[in-house]
Amino acid sequence: MIREKTNGWFSDSKKEHQELFSELDVLLRALDRFFHMENLPVSSGDFSEKNFFNELDAVRDVIFRILAILEVVIPESRKNAYWFQKFTESKYLSDHSRDLFKEKMYLQDTPEKGIYLMYDLFINLKGIITDLLKAGEISYLSYINVGQLISKEVRENIFLNPFSRDINPEFDSIKNPGITEVVKSIRDREVRKNISLIYVYLFRFLRYIRHIDITSQHSIALNSSLLILIMLRSEINMFHKFIKKISDMTRDEELAALLKSIAYQFSMETKRVYIQELKDVIRKKGSKHFRGKLENSQGILKNLIEQSTVQFTRFFNPKVQGKDLFDSFTTRHCQSMQLREDLFVLHRFISLLEEKATFPEIVPDVFKSMKKFMRHFESSTFKLLRYDDYDEFAHFFNSIFSCQEPDLNKILEKIRAFKIFLETTLRNIANRAELSDAPVNINGVEEIVKQYQ
Repeated sequence: MIREKTNGWFSDSKKEHQELFSELDVLLRALDRFFHMENLPVSSGDFSEKNFFNELDAVRDVIFRILAILEVVIPESRKNAYWFQKFTESKYLSDHSRDLFKEKMYLQDTPEKGIYLMYDLFINLKGIITDLLKAGEISYLSYINVGQLISKEVRENIFLNPFSRDINPEFDSIKNPGITEVVKSIRDREVRKNISLIYVYLFRFLRYIRHIDITSQHSIALNSSLLILIMLRSEINMFHKFIKKISDMTRDEELAALLKSIAYQFSMETKRVYIQELKDVIRKKGSKHFRGKLENSQGILKNLIEQSTVQFTRFFNPKVQGKDLFDSFTTRHCQSMQLREDLFVLHRFISLLEEKATFPEIVPDVFKSMKKFMRHFESSTFKLLRYDDYDEFAHFFNSIFSCQEPDLNKILEKIRAFKIFLETTLRNIANRAELSDAPVNINGVEEIVKQYQ
């Protein structure tokens, strides 16, 4: 069998490839959660009649990514030795010798053996799943069986099991001095413990999000990102229950109110992601909007977690600013300003279409400019909408984007109905506390309109 030195290569590899080991930890957790039906953002129905081809295809892409990580963290010489050992085992060893080899490997008395076992698992699964996918139809039972196999093998790996500890100091340590100071300032031991756990959850979520790659159009990167987002649904559900439990237990009424507020925010924003943005997204993987859905979902969750962390920290230390915790932090004030300005621009385009309705030769140009702005809005501002507003906006945007040649009567009918809703939304935004002393820059709105004309 592959012989390792007493002081093997694992510790050196882990120091050199910290981010890859972190990503491996996240993907192993994500794979497990992807086989739990309650985590999938799919329409309700009879799962026994459902074809799980797309889900298993996404799983295979994540396995490709895991294998790519393992092939980097395992030194080249050790990888060559592994393949030579596999060849020797299949061609020359007796059954007894194979038994002894496997017995020593399954002991997992070194982390290197744990890595080899994980590598071996996913090499074999890659072949099995590829053959299963050739059939084109994957039954619910077959899909669940694959999931149970992965879950069992991952949990039995002593060194790489992401579920072995509730808190893993290697990945869950928080190095921000402002937060460390807040936690140390809490005198009540039980409260300090609970506050520490809330921070662990929040920064763990941000670590998960860090491994979402929406810069690539490659299916392996996109499907890996999708599984991380779906895994976050499970993790956030557990966090939501935990934070509600803590709010019910705490004797500090102001802290309890803050915790309930944060729990409510998580409840609403996760609905935005999993009931709206990602609903049935697995069925739409071929769509040009698939990457956009992932990007919006990542943006919504990242913003939710960062805003909640800042809000939570400022309860204990009002002097803390968002930029003290996160380099690229955007305040709620700035987000509300952006949303309001873009909604005013959209309102202006709608008004222009109504004004130019008596000039049919001009309408196509105004319509084209409005669609161009709406594409920008969809990619950057959509994620700032409230959960209750999303469906109305999504319906209007889809109806406008589906119009190739502008039919003036149909367009006017659509925009007049939507304009009423848009004006209601603008009135609601105007009531936000952070905008009370910030009037709309109408000249700025007109300048943006001109940029798209």
